[in-house]
Amino acid sequence: MRPTWDEYFMDIVNLIKTRSTCIRRQVGALIVKDKRILATGYNGAPVGCKHCAEIGCMREQMQIPSGERHELCRAIHAEQNAIVQAAYSGTSVKDGTMYVTHQPCVLCAKMIINSGIKKVVFSGEYPDKLSSELLKEAGVRVVKF
Repeated sequence: MRPTWDEYFMDIVNLIKTRSTCIRRQVGALIVKDKRILATGYNGAPVGCKHCAEIGCMREQMQIPSGERHELCRAIHAEQNAIVQAAYSGTSVKDGTMYVTHQPCVLCAKMIINSGIKKVVFSGEYPDKLSSELLKEAGVRVVKF
């Protein structure tokens, strides 16, 4: 049976997340426009920096709960990484759709809004009410897969 476009892109996102080097949560993101893949991203340390899988997770060591103190982490989020990768190659994501394995956090939501992405399709929950409120207020369509 041929998958729908959402099923197809969510399957790809689940493959992308396998590149993640995060010990706590593997996340994958994909930006699409007109059924064409523009950029991908997964969560992990910035280029040239050691990954948590190599040196341990500072968030685990400091017992920081999920959804709190985002700045205390070596990793860039999958959504951020996808947006940055598009910018790095000069690809506009305006009016695109982001597929992501988890609901975006508030930091990613703000980047999604300002990058011009119009729709987010996600599968996993994430404890961040402000993220949902901002996306809704900005007119970004959010769909739970």
